[in-house]
Amino acid sequence: MRYWPRMVRKIGIGAVALVPAGVVAVSSSTSGAAGVTRSVVSFDGIAGTPANYIFPFTTVSHASVEDIGFFQYYMFRPLYWFGSRDSTTVNKRLSLAKTPVFSDGNKTVKITLKPYKWSNGEPVDSTDIMFWMNIWHQKPTGYYGWFPGGLSMPTSLASVTATSPTTITFQFKQSMNRHWLYWNQLSEITPLPLAWTRTSLTAAPGSAGCAKAAYGTNDAACKAVYQFLSEQAGFNPTKPSQTLNALPTYATNPLWKVVDGPFTLKTFTPTGPFTMVPNPSYSGPNKPKSKKYIDKTYTSMGAEYNALGSGTLDIGQLPPTEITSSAARPGRAGVAPVIGKNNPRLASTYTMAPFYLWGVNYFPYNFKSTGDTGNAGPIFRQLYFRQAVQHLVDQTLYLSRIDKGYGEPIYGPVPSLPTSPMLSKAELKNPYPFSVSAARRLLKRHGWKVVPNGVSTCQKPGTGPGKCGAGIKKGAKLDFTLQYLSGTKTISTLMQAEKSDWEQMGMHVNLLTASFDTVIGNAVPCPKGCSWEFENWGAGWEFYPDLYPAGTSVLAAGAGSNFGDWSTKTSTALIAKTVTGSTNLFKYEKWEEKQLPVIWQPQRVTLYEVHKGLTGVLPTNPLNTETPATYAWKR
Repeated sequence: MRYWPRMVRKIGIGAVALVPAGVVAVSSSTSGAAGVTRSVVSFDGIAGTPANYIFPFTTVSHASVEDIGFFQYYMFRPLYWFGSRDSTTVNKRLSLAKTPVFSDGNKTVKITLKPYKWSNGEPVDSTDIMFWMNIWHQKPTGYYGWFPGGLSMPTSLASVTATSPTTITFQFKQSMNRHWLYWNQLSEITPLPLAWTRTSLTAAPGSAGCAKAAYGTNDAACKAVYQFLSEQAGFNPTKPSQTLNALPTYATNPLWKVVDGPFTLKTFTPTGPFTMVPNPSYSGPNKPKSKKYIDKTYTSMGAEYNALGSGTLDIGQLPPTEITSSAARPGRAGVAPVIGKNNPRLASTYTMAPFYLWGVNYFPYNFKSTGDTGNAGPIFRQLYFRQAVQHLVDQTLYLSRIDKGYGEPIYGPVPSLPTSPMLSKAELKNPYPFSVSAARRLLKRHGWKVVPNGVSTCQKPGTGPGKCGAGIKKGAKLDFTLQYLSGTKTISTLMQAEKSDWEQMGMHVNLLTASFDTVIGNAVPCPKGCSWEFENWGAGWEFYPDLYPAGTSVLAAGAGSNFGDWSTKTSTALIAKTVTGSTNLFKYEKWEEKQLPVIWQPQRVTLYEVHKGLTGVLPTNPLNTETPATYAWKR
């Protein structure tokens, strides 16, 4: 999922920093003569980034932590729940199904459901899984987790068979990596209720014939259902740019009242806030302990901090600008910083705790960009250029000066915190250390006239030694536009610092700011070409629900979340090997680290302030799959 900095009051996915994370705030209400009863929990996202998509079959343009982790998952449970305290492993207790059973060289997977129910009394059964799979079959590209090449569901499947109300069997066309299947394919499935199998609000639930059809046999009916449900959520699949005024109906639409999670939506406004209340029919563990959850929006990190300081917030993020004591030991690649002293204004009431995201921070090049008078895409496709750019990203300095040591540098595509056997030791070393001379030398050796603090130009177009490279015209300029998330001081400071450093090799960057929705709406793949050059939504990618970081979601050729259209034959082959066999990720990691498909960025460790009267909050979950129902006040 795309992650962004959130200035929030809740622990969850993706406050104003290089690594985003949501934070929960809890307020109190007075009840009865006995005094104060804590009964309302409120949490907040960054201004301008409210939840805006409720249908859990999520599109590329809606694939954000706010929509999935902090909104959909509270109401609609995924088949398998990952994240348990400070671990990324599967949470068997919160999963809707038992551990999958693999056989036939991992070509066959049998799933058995636990006894969960929808809020309308219907059981969560194999038909609901078939409903999801039939929706996916009719349009594989409609879901953000799909990628081409035949290895992603649903194209990798030979059959899906509901063998009983509680069991369903997946048959794949070839043997697969069991870990990848479990963590990156089965984790993608969210059962859908039979009540949604319709093409109008006046039609009878189940009337459209999609859910109960044998797998892949009724694409026509499922296409109509998919169109209807998407439009009810505010998105028209046949006209993606169309604006539909569906968001104001989220809390009243009878479709979205049918939930199997612990919460149901009470109120919703398109710009925030929204309110959730406990689902009285919730049949799973961790039933909510509070009467109401409210997602609000602050206008600034200063307002967030002042709310903490006034005691009206129980869990919130400490802004980097308010860190009064640097990390006792600064973080480095694969090593977490040692937490220093808390802000004295907050120390008596709150415990300061770190959050380490299971993800990597970056922003993409658009390799198909038509910007810079048609030269941007061809320039970005030159490895020497990407090496020069990365040589001028001084991650260690940025972390020290901007984040006071609370963070780690990112050099490659596999998360280094929390520590994992999937991480190659090679990824802990910077292959492109900061060097102005190295960046200039790379450009000069490839036919560029380098103009420090000006604009460098191509003097020797063409291919071969000493030339600028294929498709780059003579006189082409290193003059680009970078749009980034507005409203976050640390990101703005970082972008200004990187702009200044890139100018030392004559690369001019025009910085523009925009809302989160605008940035991610622009940063979409365009195989036939489009004008955007750099888009930075604030903090790269969180590997969830694609937990096994094999690159299938973000770097596989043609993947919906491969925002810059990165593709090489070697990359495609290495990703395929991590999916179909037991090959580890090391060769893939090394290749992508050296090839620089994106601009790697430092990742901030988010610091939370947790009220000392709260339990069930710490340690933080690296997947941001939070269950606020566990939060409780000490008695």
